[in-house]
Amino acid sequence: MIADATPPPLPQTLDAATRRMRLPYLRKAAPEVLATARAQRWDPAEVLQTLLDEEIAGRDAATRQARRRQAALPAGKTFETWRETDSTIPPGTQSGLATLEWITRAENLAISGPSGTGKTHFVEALAHKAIDNDMRVAWFTLETLTSQITRAGADGTTAKTVARITRADLIVIDDIGMLPAGQQAAEAFYRVVEAAYEKRSIAVSSNIHPSGFDAIMPKTLATAAVDRLLHHAHVIITEGSSLRLAEATNGKGVKPLD
Repeated sequence: MIADATPPPLPQTLDAATRRMRLPYLRKAAPEVLATARAQRWDPAEVLQTLLDEEIAGRDAATRQARRRQAALPAGKTFETWRETDSTIPPGTQSGLATLEWITRAENLAISGPSGTGKTHFVEALAHKAIDNDMRVAWFTLETLTSQITRAGADGTTAKTVARITRADLIVIDDIGMLPAGQQAAEAFYRVVEAAYEKRSIAVSSNIHPSGFDAIMPKTLATAAVDRLLHHAHVIITEGSSLRLAEATNGKGVKPLD
C-alpha cells in the first residue's frame, strides 16, 4: 500500500453502490487499494480479488466478534495466557483437545478437580479457539442454564429454547457442584445433554467427578444425563492446589495501595 499521501476518496457513485450492496469493508479499503493498484499497475483481476478479500476478512472478523458476545464467555481467558506447564492435564491431552477435532466428532469433555486448578481457564481457551475456527459456542453455569430453561418453561417455550441452545457446536456448563442443585437444575441439565447427545459437543467442569453428580441432584436424572454425557467423552481429572491461591500468596494478587 502507498503511504506517502492520503488516497483520494471513492467517487460518489461508487461509494453509493458499495453502500447499497452492503460492502462496508470493501468500501473502507477501496481508496487505498485503488491508489496502490494505479501506482503499481495491478491487473484488474488482482484489484477485484484484493477488494473481495478485504470484505470477506471484515465479515469473518465481525461474525467472530458477534459469536463471542453471544457466547457470553466469562473472563476472556485464552491459550495466550494459558500456562501449559502449570497444569496437571497431560501435555498430549492439552494439544489433542486444542485441535478441536473432538468437537467436529460431537464428542464431550468432562473436567473435574479441585478449585483453582485451571479447569475453567482451559475450557474457556478451547471455547475461544472454537469461535476463531468459525464454530458457535454457548456458555453457562448450571445456575444460568437452569434459570434460562425455567423461564422458558413458564411461557411454554422449553423445546424451542433447548433447540436454540443446541444449535451451538460447543455447549459449556461450568462449575457444576459449586452450589446445591435441585430438581429444576437436574431437569435443565438432562434436557440439554439429551438434546445434544451424539449431535453436539458438551464440555462440563466441576469440582466433582460426573459419576458423583447424583450426590448434588436427583439420582434418576443425574444418572441418565451422565450416562449420555460420558458415552463419547474425554474425561480429565486435575490435581494440585489452587493456582489462584498460589499467585496471591506469592504477591501476584492485587497491587498494594500507595
